[in-house]
Amino acid sequence: MKTQVAIIGAGPSGLLLGQLLHNAGIQTLVLERQSAEYVQGRIRAGVLEQGMVDLLREAGVSQRMDTEGLVHDGFDIALNGRLIPIDLKTLTCGQSVMIYGQTEVTRDLMAARAAAGAATLYEASNVQPHDLKGEQPWLTFEHEGQAWRLECDYIAGCDGFHGVARQSIPADALKVFERVYPFGWLGVLADTPPVHAELVYAKHARGFALCSMRSPTRSRYYLQVPQDEVVEQWSDARFWNELKARLPSALAEQLVTGPSLEKSIAPLRSFVVEPMQYGRLFLLGDAAHIVPPTGAKGLNLAASDVSTLFRILLKVYREGRLDLLEKYSAVCLRRVWKAERFSWWMTSMLHQFPQADAFSQRIAESELDYFIHSDAGRKTIAENYVGLAYEPIE
Repeated sequence: MKTQVAIIGAGPSGLLLGQLLHNAGIQTLVLERQSAEYVQGRIRAGVLEQGMVDLLREAGVSQRMDTEGLVHDGFDIALNGRLIPIDLKTLTCGQSVMIYGQTEVTRDLMAARAAAGAATLYEASNVQPHDLKGEQPWLTFEHEGQAWRLECDYIAGCDGFHGVARQSIPADALKVFERVYPFGWLGVLADTPPVHAELVYAKHARGFALCSMRSPTRSRYYLQVPQDEVVEQWSDARFWNELKARLPSALAEQLVTGPSLEKSIAPLRSFVVEPMQYGRLFLLGDAAHIVPPTGAKGLNLAASDVSTLFRILLKVYREGRLDLLEKYSAVCLRRVWKAERFSWWMTSMLHQFPQADAFSQRIAESELDYFIHSDAGRKTIAENYVGLAYEPIE
């Protein structure tokens, strides 16, 4: 088998890159370890920066997003029983974010790829890249009981933190930066109306809470829980009671509860590898970096990686600009580290750290108090939240 760009992973980053390249006349083949049903059923992020919204429109997959997505011009921080608004639109000269679940993004991209007749092989096992430093890399894999060899020009590793792409790079060729946080997020999805018109980030002595949404009738809520917490210990009633305890009383009184559709605990970590490429293998999204979800950056960082690699490959195939290939990692990492810093900061300011001494707790409280009560501070939060403009490739 032969293709121009082999893509490992059929999550949103792999499918979005595949759609953009396909529309540009560049041949791709996507290999996915899981089934299509499994991929489509993943419950993930839902806040899209303007850059990702624009990229989905460029890929021609925005019709449902533009119809059903919820444009948000701000969010609120709950502190000491009060709501402090962060007016994104005013503070960033008109920018906003879109609430549209990653599950829906994936569904739209899968449908678009199928309609275009572009190939995706689900349940492809034992995927292994080869000859990454050569001019003709190739992959081996198994699909439907047969062993295959796929020759290509470039490989895009979009297969997540535990995927084979990063593991195929020699360990001594990568530098790893990591911080693991001493807590996780217990998330619940429920068919209940959102408790508030905007997202609410709540700092509380009992722990952090987040009130989010997927639609006017479907809500997504999170609670900070200990690192070793077990989801089975949390009944729906216990979750709702704890959420009410962490919200301002006015919000708690109007919270509509109901049976959970999905309940899970996600650990929090910050993780970056440098560089994000090795020969003709490029790492995108969670394969190269993880952020705690407090800053709503994970999916958006993956989209910016996609944009960067797509524009580089476009110039490679149309203009012969092979010199741009070596710039991929540096361009991506400039944005990655800014997002890592903001996500770390939001996490540090809004969560309770179990081992923090009294001095550290007071410093964090004072820093958050300064930022949310200062015009300059709120502007800084807003600018980081809506995201940086994508860097042009020249």
